Amino acid sequence: MDVKNLNEVPAFVTKDTSEIREILAYRNSGIRNQSLAEARLYPGQSTEEHYHPKSEEIYYITHGQGRIRVNGEYRDVIVGDAIGMHPGDRHKIWNTDTEVLRFLCCCAPCYEHEDTIITEAADPVKE
Repeated sequence: MDVKNLNEVPAFVTKDTSEIREILAYRNSGIRNQSLAEARLYPGQSTEEHYHPKSEEIYYITHGQGRIRVNGEYRDVIVGDAIGMHPGDRHKIWNTDTEVLRFLCCCAPCYEHEDTIITEAADPVKE
């Protein structure tokens, strides 16, 4: 059994410029086929638009609110929303709130910088 606490794993910045804490993945546990991380975007911040050629990804919003774009389609997201993205789906998320936007990211296979293709730079919130 692998048990990790969010508050005990170090933060790092991913290739898409979000700050994440990798909770479980092969880098820190016996998990091999997926990864679970928490991402944080501060007010006014966004990720860079990107896609993953190999991984499918789920975002699950736990704090704050934001706006996401997947393959050109925009949607406002709030606590409790889960967003599924298939390999190749271009996606970008903005924090539209005054508090930190926090969301869980589940990737299968595991998140890798090499499986992240940047397609557009980070920018201010899109209305």
